Amino acid sequence: MMVKFNYPDGDWCYRAIHTVHAVFHKDGKLIARAERGDRNGYYEFEIESFELKGPGEILT
Repeated sequence: MMVKFNYPDGDWCYRAIHTVHAVFHKDGKLIARAERGDRNGYYEFEIESFELKGPGEILT
């Protein structure tokens, strides 16, 4: 399963669901927390929305 994060600027990215730690509101913004690529902790970033993509779905 994958998570598609939609950024406020219209860009997007995909993350494997096991690397996503949390999605929450902070200061009126939607924030995602995900594992760093080197597995050395987490980082947070602002998102507009997110979608869950299951097996067999086309990632667009």
